[in-house]
Amino acid sequence: MSKLSAEITKLIACLDSLHDGDRAVALLVACGKETISPLRQFLMEGKPSHIYQPRQRAVNALARLGAKEVLIEYLCMPKQISDPVFRFGEEAVENTAARALARWQTDDVFEVLLRIAHTRTLPGVIEALGSFQRPEPIPLFIAALMDDVSRPAAENALRSMGELAKPALINAAVTPAPSENYESPSILLRRRSAMRILADLTVTAEDWPRIKELLNDDDPEISIITAGMALGIADREDRSRAIETLIRKIPYANWCVQAEIENCLVKHYGVAQTEISSRIVQLKMQTERAQASDRILQLLLNVRRSARRAGVKGD
Repeated sequence: MSKLSAEITKLIACLDSLHDGDRAVALLVACGKETISPLRQFLMEGKPSHIYQPRQRAVNALARLGAKEVLIEYLCMPKQISDPVFRFGEEAVENTAARALARWQTDDVFEVLLRIAHTRTLPGVIEALGSFQRPEPIPLFIAALMDDVSRPAAENALRSMGELAKPALINAAVTPAPSENYESPSILLRRRSAMRILADLTVTAEDWPRIKELLNDDDPEISIITAGMALGIADREDRSRAIETLIRKIPYANWCVQAEIENCLVKHYGVAQTEISSRIVQLKMQTERAQASDRILQLLLNVRRSARRAGVKGD
């Protein structure tokens, strides 16, 4: 064994070290291409474990050495792992490999990642695919909105794609599959996510006819997000409907969504002032106020105070 080979063997053993592992990565990279084969062996033959950081370090070293083919080989390698803890650890390594592959914006890498995403919605794969800014994986990103683990990565990918993803997001938001009469919890999560992303994008007056009926959606969060959009892009009639929707939903919203309603009404107080003032008068005049009315009144008073402090003037 040459002196260099002996040094590489020693450094690979250091990948298991909590204190020296990251330093070993830098030194292995400095040794050059000769480290690729032993790093590949360490990655491929390493047993799945809840301690996954050593093999993540191997992935990082291979990426820095330009070993694209080894990372592709690892991601495509069949893995049958029954233990959920070990499977979580292996997926952490796979996610690292997928993210590392994103540095190669090539067709072969894209096709590999897309093929994997059709069978497993790993967050790292979704992030890597999103970096290509291509339309093909958009349906996969939409489907991943139903998965608690993959949802944040899918939301970020769709948000980064902007106009390219907007038609699919609108379609997802307005489609309560599997039927209009029953909506599964996962589909509802998908629709909420789609609406949150749309709220961060530029939804225009041309988009409004497709989503306007969501003002009447049974889900408070979806109808409230829709109302917020309406106040910026809809005509006077639909803006009035939106204000009424926001006020009507107050008793049925949790504290977080109530805060969103309040912020939305403050932001659009110039449009909403007349309706807010009218409702405040009505609620104050009621001799027997239900608890729901109290909550509406308190929030609307908060809106008016906040708007006045900010110097927002009404119509």
